[in-house]
Amino acid sequence: MSVRNLKALLRPQSVAVIGASNKPQTPGAVVMRNLLQANFLGPVMPVTSEHRSVAGVLAYSDVATLPLAPDLAMICSAPEAVAGVIRALGAKGTRAAVINTPALHKVAAGEGRTVLDDVLAAAKTFDMRILGPNSMGLLVPGIGLNASVAPGLAQPGKIAFVSQSGALCATVLDWAAPRGIGFSHFIHTGDSVGVGFGDLLDYLGGDPSTRAILLYVETIDERRNFMSAARAAARNKPILVIKAGRSAEGARAAISHAGALAGSDMVFDAAIRRAGMLRVKDIEELFGAVETLARSRPMKGSRLAILTNGGGIGVIAADDLADGGGRLAELPDEVIARLDSFLPPNWSRGNPVDIVGDATGERYVKALDVLLDCKALDAVLVMHAPTAVSDPTEIAEAVIKVFKERARATLLTCGVGSEKGARARRLFSEAAVPSFETPKAAVDGFLHVLEYRRNQVMLMEVPASAPVDFVPDTAKARQIVREAMAAGEFVLREPEAKAVLTAYGIPAVETRIARNPAEAGRIANDLAAPVALKILSPEVTHKSDVGGVMINLSGAFEVEKAANAMLERVRHSYPEARIDGFTVQRMAMRRAGTEELIVGVATDPLFGPVILFGQGGIAVEVIGDRAVGLPPLNMHLAADLVDRTRVARMLEGYRGRPPANREALLLTLIQISQMTVDIPELVELDINPLLCDSEGVIALDARIRLAPAKPGVERMAIRPYPAELEEWFAMKDGRPVLLRPLRPEDEPNHHVFVSKLTPEDIRFRFFGLVHELPHTEMARLTQIDYDREMAFIGEVENPDGSKETLGVVRTVTDPDNEKAEFAIVTRSDLKGTGLGKRLMTKMIAYCRSRGTGAIVGQVLRDNGRMLKFVEHLGFVPLRTVDGDIVEVELDLRKG
Repeated sequence: MSVRNLKALLRPQSVAVIGASNKPQTPGAVVMRNLLQANFLGPVMPVTSEHRSVAGVLAYSDVATLPLAPDLAMICSAPEAVAGVIRALGAKGTRAAVINTPALHKVAAGEGRTVLDDVLAAAKTFDMRILGPNSMGLLVPGIGLNASVAPGLAQPGKIAFVSQSGALCATVLDWAAPRGIGFSHFIHTGDSVGVGFGDLLDYLGGDPSTRAILLYVETIDERRNFMSAARAAARNKPILVIKAGRSAEGARAAISHAGALAGSDMVFDAAIRRAGMLRVKDIEELFGAVETLARSRPMKGSRLAILTNGGGIGVIAADDLADGGGRLAELPDEVIARLDSFLPPNWSRGNPVDIVGDATGERYVKALDVLLDCKALDAVLVMHAPTAVSDPTEIAEAVIKVFKERARATLLTCGVGSEKGARARRLFSEAAVPSFETPKAAVDGFLHVLEYRRNQVMLMEVPASAPVDFVPDTAKARQIVREAMAAGEFVLREPEAKAVLTAYGIPAVETRIARNPAEAGRIANDLAAPVALKILSPEVTHKSDVGGVMINLSGAFEVEKAANAMLERVRHSYPEARIDGFTVQRMAMRRAGTEELIVGVATDPLFGPVILFGQGGIAVEVIGDRAVGLPPLNMHLAADLVDRTRVARMLEGYRGRPPANREALLLTLIQISQMTVDIPELVELDINPLLCDSEGVIALDARIRLAPAKPGVERMAIRPYPAELEEWFAMKDGRPVLLRPLRPEDEPNHHVFVSKLTPEDIRFRFFGLVHELPHTEMARLTQIDYDREMAFIGEVENPDGSKETLGVVRTVTDPDNEKAEFAIVTRSDLKGTGLGKRLMTKMIAYCRSRGTGAIVGQVLRDNGRMLKFVEHLGFVPLRTVDGDIVEVELDLRKG
């Protein structure tokens, strides 16, 4: 992942067309026509040995004869020639190319290589960025660039569209033109062997000409790069995704309910949500969502009021809202009374607020003012159906006036009807008011805002990998895993699986192994309580399906008899299954309100480990109530996972049943999440059922599948909290300080830390006076992506057990890992204690270990102490900016 040389690709000053042609409908002819018709201002240089000129432009016989090195080359050559063209362009100085030629991976180049292999090798030699192969090209309408074989032009706009499908690109261009939708960039990635989604998200996320980014995704190769780039870009602007269907082949080998999720579309949904993006179903919904997100004002809640002159369209909108999981605002009595004072007697007296078909602009405005004054709602959808006695244009103008006067009001509008509604919708659009043609489109727009806001909240959550609420016995769990794999067992037996759970603090029913029916009877006699008897076999995945589970058995005789019958049934159903005996466990006590849940882990072929939660029991597949999330989790993310299921409502308690212990459940999810971080060999896990009631949770059954794995967390889509970077340091006054990476949970202490800084500290750190930082800004500082940023804090524990932050150093690294920009601040009363120096040297060592090229920073010129401090550490001043800011740099490649 890199933005290196992407400017040459996406903002070139000159373009060469290799394989240019005068033959109609050939790629070389279409590209030349498109470049010239788009009025690109830079040189367009056709390269061909077949024509002296192409489209009236003087042609060059080969790359070597070009008068200058083109920033961008569009390659339409035969497959056998492409590698040589790349080498020639690289030697000339070109640093970006679009390869239109398809199927390079199928053309042999000798000695077991393909043409694609040679192309990639040549591009690497010259650090050239490749878009394609099999790419129709790209359009940047703002600079008149149409380096593509697209069938038409694109209008300038603020939306970037990136697609892996050329056919969809052509469709979207054709769809957008009559609707007046323009683009900042329009890019077909083709086979994505050089430039992929991660690279383009990094570039477009920081591009000021792009207001929103739209993606059509078929496959993703590098999950960590994609997630990291998406999370960074989504902080700045909306990213919307259409995702083609995913294969479920990975689920076929699963031995558990959770494992069957591998490769499922639910996992991609979870990744999109975690990255702060928004997924939509089709092209129309894609651009409708852009309309809403780009123009709607921020909302604090999810309560919608519907204001309409037609009861029918209002009810339709309310139904669509309910179907989509939204909720109508409940209007307080005082609001009803205010509306009663001027509305006709036959108005609806509720929400939707039907103000009757003859409503004028004045009536709309008065009703809208009342609703916008109400604190019990968060947004208003203004709808209008054409009637013989109302003027849609007059109503639109009146509503727009209110919209402009109410700077914080969140309004959406819907003017139904083609002919009369079109003029009103155009007025709304020109006034930047989100406007839709149908009730469903309008409601979908509102729901998109809600979903996007939820995803943005999740985006700011980067959980710790070592929650402070529990300390797992990781060594014990790893020992169980090592011993099983050394014995060639890759599916843990139930007692061993439960021992792993217990090592992570998850309560599990005591389970004993019986080798034969007689031993099962003796164990039941020892337990002196009703027991559950289960067959013990690595081949029998769902024991209940073959009569391999019997419950509420009492005494040795009954248990032995049941075990013999069970053995006969299982051998009849699975004659080749290896049967190791039975498990015997005391029946768990079920209190009122006990729910059967399922918690599990699956390993997705793309995104790695995922966490499953839902309603459990033997009917788990039939019920189908489940949600998935990417680890690592914290309490907030675990709560979101639970709340996305129907069983969450039952856990709240109902009909006299007490609510379940939610905190114990969330902690269990975090413990499972931590397990996926610590034990890379764990590829599947099922706890089904996990009983949950008011007293807590307990696992009745567990299954774990293992596979060889490399140590580390590279398999995870999101890098967890790097606990290995924690260390203790003694300040000069002897006080021990924990130096550790920053966590999201540090935000409250960070507010306290900033409040204790002196005005001079604040000016030197923020280059101005800042009284306090709002949550949004503090969240950006404390909820970091460890793949791209790092922040180390110095923390002490006070006598009362509270923690206090004394100082912080942070770096933000560019996608190419060339430079990391640093900032550091410690409290003034701690200067001279050695804390600042130790934080800084720790950060330097960290950046050097990652292979970062240099650390850079900006220091106010009158901050003499800091300038001397960094100079002592090896930094050198580079330049002065704006007269009072000194840029300094530490070259990590030296020494």
